[in-house]
Amino acid sequence: MNDKGWRPLRRSNQIRRTVGAEGFAITPFARLTRVHAASAASDAAIAITLAGSIFFSISPDESRWRVALYLLVTVAPFAVVTPLIGPAIDRLRGGRRLMIIVTAIGRAAIAFLIIQHFDSLLLFPEAFGLLIMQKGYAVAKSAVVPQMARNDDDLVNLNSRLALISALSGMTGATLAGIASLIAGPAGAAAIAMVGFMVTTVLTFQLPPIVVAAGPPEELERAELRDTAVILAASATAMLRGIVGFVTFFLAFEFRGGTDGLDVGADGAAVGGATASIRDIDITGDPSAPAWHFGVVLLAAGIGALMGARFAPRLRSRFNEERMLQAVLLATLVSGVFAAFAGGLSGATLISFTVAISASTGKLAFESLLQREAPDANYGRIFAKFEARFQIAWVFGAIFPALIPLNTQVGGTAVASAAGLALASYIVGRPVGAMLKSGVQSGVKNGRIVRSNLSRSEPGEAAEVESDEITDDDLRPSQPLPPSATQNFSTEAVWDSAPVPYVSPVEGVDVDQTDPE
Repeated sequence: MNDKGWRPLRRSNQIRRTVGAEGFAITPFARLTRVHAASAASDAAIAITLAGSIFFSISPDESRWRVALYLLVTVAPFAVVTPLIGPAIDRLRGGRRLMIIVTAIGRAAIAFLIIQHFDSLLLFPEAFGLLIMQKGYAVAKSAVVPQMARNDDDLVNLNSRLALISALSGMTGATLAGIASLIAGPAGAAAIAMVGFMVTTVLTFQLPPIVVAAGPPEELERAELRDTAVILAASATAMLRGIVGFVTFFLAFEFRGGTDGLDVGADGAAVGGATASIRDIDITGDPSAPAWHFGVVLLAAGIGALMGARFAPRLRSRFNEERMLQAVLLATLVSGVFAAFAGGLSGATLISFTVAISASTGKLAFESLLQREAPDANYGRIFAKFEARFQIAWVFGAIFPALIPLNTQVGGTAVASAAGLALASYIVGRPVGAMLKSGVQSGVKNGRIVRSNLSRSEPGEAAEVESDEITDDDLRPSQPLPPSATQNFSTEAVWDSAPVPYVSPVEGVDVDQTDPE
């Protein structure tokens, strides 16, 4: 400080640079958030592209069988990658990062092709190629996140932050693509998506190469994953993911236009007319649903996913994971019933919002339960394994509305039925699982036989674990029971302080003497 009381400017800048370097260090997770944000925004832009292309413009009878066929094709990669290629990729340093890079480059290339084929039937295989890449990215991302967490609680928080970023980025990408679609048509939205995937590719190269699982799973990990609580939670989450796939394609076909769409209201006709004027399209006599209906449904889904990612960690601190899963299944059931009775845009909007928030909350609840019930498992490996199964459930859920024409009433009934079945199975299965788990659980860890008596706890309470290893002393044969009327006789005092009586080998002769030795 000088004689006038002012600090030199150069020194202040040096301090600022030092603080900035320490306070804003780019962590591996920060790099992953950038990749995830760019990927989510680009996927939303592709959704807007397909909404305004031939994908949802041709006759429903002509498009349904194509959609169903390509949905079935998307199952094949996961059926191969998960059991065969997945373990090898996990043990390879940077294997999952390589998957993210491949999926990003592949989606950028397909988006470039869509720009040229958005009015051609080639759009169908290209769109489902994008779907395969998108699901592959989700599996790889689920495997990478656990390696960046400092502890189990941090893992749930990281996944929650990624879900929050995905919802915000998806809404941003959809908005940008929507504006580009109004100006330049579906090709403009596809161009936005292509640029986004190129940015995703560049950002992915900055991720550190990591090894997800250096070795194969141990027997204890397999035993923990066969736990009843894990199986029930995985089944409920898979059902939720299947409902998400069902609702996605059910609403897509419901709002796709033509006689299969909703009635056109006055406001919708005005918005559609303005859009047609900007793009110079003749829509005289076109009975298609207004585009803003589809936008409302997408907005409701985005807000639901955002709220689920924001409030699920708070719910976890007050309720256990089983109650959270049951609550979201019940909410999905109620929304399906409302949609079945209300129908129209209101029913579709509510079911879109509820399913999005339920799926987001249920996913985080399952991840938390998996950490609680399988503490010795490799989270990167098992998260990727379960994520692949959930993606397959999503595909199978999407097949039904692709094959069968449905309206909001029928779709709502189907959602309510599926959620009700999952909820009933969960409620009935929990007591049965508790009876089977009562007592002692056994497992093998590090070549040792371990037995542990586990007691489940409510949130905020530590689970009591009583465990002891079986040693050589435990494996020795037990001593025989004492003769009758001598139960109170202590052998320890005899062996420690009294001489051993000597018994004569001659029958009938009692010799009162000690052992001659």
